[in-house]
Amino acid sequence: MKRIVLISIVLASFAMPASAQEDTGKSLMEQGAELFFEGLRKEMEPALDDLLGLADEFGPAMQSFLQEMGPALAELAAQVKDWSAYEAPEILPNGDIIIRKKPVEDLPEHENKDEENPEGTTDI
Repeated sequence: MKRIVLISIVLASFAMPASAQEDTGKSLMEQGAELFFEGLRKEMEPALDDLLGLADEFGPAMQSFLQEMGPALAELAAQVKDWSAYEAPEILPNGDIIIRKKPVEDLPEHENKDEENPEGTTDI
């Protein structure tokens, strides 16, 4: 009698995982991946909510900035052919911002061309 109970318990334990897998139709790898991504989503949810809050807070200000400064920035980008030819911007004590051109010897060879300014223009 004990043997029959023991055998039936062993057979039932082997049958349970197979039937559970057939019920959901997913392999253990798929179930594990789902659990992993669900846990990751729960962990990231507060950070994503904070990010959405920042977007709501700064979105109108950024939109206003782009509307006002967008055309000027596009014009500036059209005039500057190679940004690597300039130093990083520097803020002077009086608040002025200057961007110096790098010395000619620091530029790569293919950019080391002497361009003459047409009469009446100044290189800034």
